[in-house]
Amino acid sequence: MAPREHDNKPTEGEPGETPVAAERERQWERVWAEGETDAEAETVAEAGPEREANSVAAEVSSEAEADSETTTEAEADSETTTDPEAEADPEIEPEAGPTEAAAPSPGHDHPHPHLHDHDHDHDDHAPHQGAPEGAVADERVAAVRRVGAAGRRWRVVQLAGCAALLAVAMTAGAIAIGAAKDSGATGVAAVSSAVSPDLLASGSLDASIAALQAHLRGQPRDFDGWATLGLAYVEQARTKGDPSRYPQAQAAFTRSLKISPDNENALEGRAALAAARHEFAEALTYADQVLKENPYSERALCSRIDALVELGRYDEASKAADLADARKPGVPVFTRYAYVHELRGDVKTARTVLEQALAAATSPGDISYVAATLGQLAWNQGGYKTALDYYGRALAADENYLPALEGRARAQAALGDRADAIKGLELVVSRYPLPQPLVELGELYESRGAAGDKAKADDQYALVDAWIALARANGVNADLDTALAAADHGDIKSALKAARAEWARRHTVHTADALAWALHVNGRDKEALAYARQATATGYHNASFIYHLGMIELATGHKADGRAHLAKALKLNPGFSPLGASKARKALEETK
Repeated sequence: MAPREHDNKPTEGEPGETPVAAERERQWERVWAEGETDAEAETVAEAGPEREANSVAAEVSSEAEADSETTTEAEADSETTTDPEAEADPEIEPEAGPTEAAAPSPGHDHPHPHLHDHDHDHDDHAPHQGAPEGAVADERVAAVRRVGAAGRRWRVVQLAGCAALLAVAMTAGAIAIGAAKDSGATGVAAVSSAVSPDLLASGSLDASIAALQAHLRGQPRDFDGWATLGLAYVEQARTKGDPSRYPQAQAAFTRSLKISPDNENALEGRAALAAARHEFAEALTYADQVLKENPYSERALCSRIDALVELGRYDEASKAADLADARKPGVPVFTRYAYVHELRGDVKTARTVLEQALAAATSPGDISYVAATLGQLAWNQGGYKTALDYYGRALAADENYLPALEGRARAQAALGDRADAIKGLELVVSRYPLPQPLVELGELYESRGAAGDKAKADDQYALVDAWIALARANGVNADLDTALAAADHGDIKSALKAARAEWARRHTVHTADALAWALHVNGRDKEALAYARQATATGYHNASFIYHLGMIELATGHKADGRAHLAKALKLNPGFSPLGASKARKALEETK
């Protein structure tokens, strides 16, 4: 599968920020202005973050529909005319604005031990280029941060304000969705099995989308073109954190299937879209539908592995990985194959497969992706210097590859180089304030403890909350994100509610760990113990999971087991979390 590369050049055409978005930003900045009264703040707060996010999402969705009229009006046109030109709307989709690619954001919610250990959107070795080192942060990201800073005075309404500004940014696709990684959260496999190699031949997703739009204006009956456009929207939503692209993708797939029912590309696209929305059972259904007609479809084979992993059906996922390896060996399959083995505790096989994939990789995109994946694998096992070597190789292939930049900062932190780690993460979140690097940066601020660091940390956590609210408002299941972030840095009752909801949908090691920890922070340790043990039952070498189990065992009176597991977590990966590792050491000291 061809690597997905993004440049950081703005696409030509209309500006990325619409007048409506600009006006909404001005309105929300006025809400947060210095002169706002307490009564006004209370009025905003009473609406509740979910209600506000839904309202904003409705506006974003409305704008998205207006911007992508070919997916709606053109369909209506096709019912009333046979003129090909009449079927194509001149404005298929709004120009995407400045392009800075984000780390691949797994469309699945299962932990990819490498790039995204929670909610991985499968981004098949997709290289996403960021802005040059000295580039100024996107003005829409800056707007989010201005609101976040002003909102500290009214913490209760910060979420609503941040969500609104995030929506403004997402209107033009400025903020990338990310998921928590193994450093204390879970993630999604960083492999997106859906995008056509032809789409990315130009090296720029935005440029490819613009070319597709132009093509479909002249050829509105091209069902493959519509399917590819839908896949591109899914990828754009993942890499830029723009949930409003998902309805556009759905409309494009619907248009494709209307022209050519059951065509393979559109069904593969629907599998990718379902996974991106964390609808994994539906993703599996679409993948199986494709494989009935084409047993050698690489995208469908990969989507099937992803869905089974995210559903916690690990034995079936292992068999699916073996089958995919036999039918379509290559980087997309190799990375999934390795991940399935890592989940089952077979780190040696995972490393061997990834090293073979790296040796066979030739394109900068494949090299950066696989090298960064090996870096994360090494970091998970406490091999920080080895991890830095792999991240260095990834960055040699693509100096702006965000997963490698983030991974390098994480390894630096684990080695005690906190100053460089903070500097690196500040660079990452200045481009794309993703949930995982935001949490990591916040914890590094807290662990440093300098003047103003607590407020800086709170800013990072508030932006995570804002992303969660907006993701939910756009139809994305964000319960696992909520549970992981809120348990340590938010509303613990919301964390437990979200964890229970996610567990009701699927039983994975990540959902088990999230539920166990949410129960623990709510003082329900006896109930938590069974889930914590289930989270570690597959043999997955995850120091955060082992730490959670140890703390829960101490809380339930299993002192020997608890101490043993805390020691094991620190031996495996002593720098697994700036705050968690410190708490583990303290607990060991106190229970001597």
